Amino acid sequence: MADLHVQFLGHTVPSPFLLASAPPTAFGENIMRAFDAGWGGAVLKTLKPDGMLIEDARPRFAALRDSRNSVYGFENFELLSKRSLSEWAADIAEIKKRYPDNLLIASIMGDSIRSWQEMARRVQDAGCDMIECNFSCPHGMPEIGAGMAVGQVPEIAGEITATVHDICRVPLLVKLTPNVADPRLVCQAVLDAGADGVTAINTVQCLIGVDLDTFRPQPAVDGLSTYGGYSGKAIKPIGLRVVSQAAATMQERGMRPAVSGVGGISTWQDAAEYMLVGSTTVQLCTEVMLKGFGIIDRLASGLSQYLDAKGFASPMDLVGKSLPWLTSHEALAKHAPVTATVDRDRCTACGACATACADSAYGALAMNMDGDAPRLEINRKRCDGCGLCTVVCKTGALTV
Repeated sequence: MADLHVQFLGHTVPSPFLLASAPPTAFGENIMRAFDAGWGGAVLKTLKPDGMLIEDARPRFAALRDSRNSVYGFENFELLSKRSLSEWAADIAEIKKRYPDNLLIASIMGDSIRSWQEMARRVQDAGCDMIECNFSCPHGMPEIGAGMAVGQVPEIAGEITATVHDICRVPLLVKLTPNVADPRLVCQAVLDAGADGVTAINTVQCLIGVDLDTFRPQPAVDGLSTYGGYSGKAIKPIGLRVVSQAAATMQERGMRPAVSGVGGISTWQDAAEYMLVGSTTVQLCTEVMLKGFGIIDRLASGLSQYLDAKGFASPMDLVGKSLPWLTSHEALAKHAPVTATVDRDRCTACGACATACADSAYGALAMNMDGDAPRLEINRKRCDGCGLCTVVCKTGALTV
């Protein structure tokens, strides 16, 4: 099977699969159990200055479920780690003593120039391999001028990055927010200020739903709610977009992409997609919260088998491979004569595509009810090649 080691900012990591900064990394013993299970690395739950008061609401999690009751969207408004810097320093030292080959990244969030530097000093003195500056938490922290409030303003993000870089002896990452008009501007600012790479993305600010009986937004805390961070499978397309933009930004600067991708990863296929658009490592949170550290076995074996099947020796062979096929909308062909085609062996004549085409496209598809059985017919003169029918079809019978 393919070797899953990757090279990331000067470190050889036993696997590209990392735990993201979140509840699964809230304690050192959790991280060590994850390493025993096979995870390649972990990002500590974000550290705070010792003087910052952190009080979590209860409850603080909610989910969106599909028709099979499986979670596809997840909201939280949990805040930073409540533990002291001294407690974390002791954990960092112990983890690195016992697991020297696993990647350990310290996530930090300050509330002043002095606190940013003090935390960076403490975690690198304790032995962390990298520092990740959290400029992207979308709830609670922006209200005090931290988290997403930093990551939405390139000038502020650059200023704090430079401050941490001044005293940093280990590679420096910045975690980008998706809650901004153009993350490339923030990416450019932090790279200009000395960041060695980025993590993308943090959660998407959201309101997950409303109880139709009580009229209360969810999750409700004594009847009230607030906006939280949205994660899970539903945000993968957003994460892929930001990772690809960050990786392309680095390539334009003559850099090899140094991106840790996170957002909606639940399978090895998701991880491979992130690598193809520029991630070297991938971070998981929600899937771990729902299913535990043991998912690493299927992630690692699936990716390894995929690499073997494709003839690749390492996950590094995937990194950025799909970027050349991303372009501007202006550069896409707009005049090619493309129309839908049906595979009769796969078509069940359910009529869903014809309904979609009639009500939301060009009315090119219709069900011919003459004869012994319904039959899909395509009017190629009316077909615009939009592809809606291929999305609606559940059997893969239609192609464009």
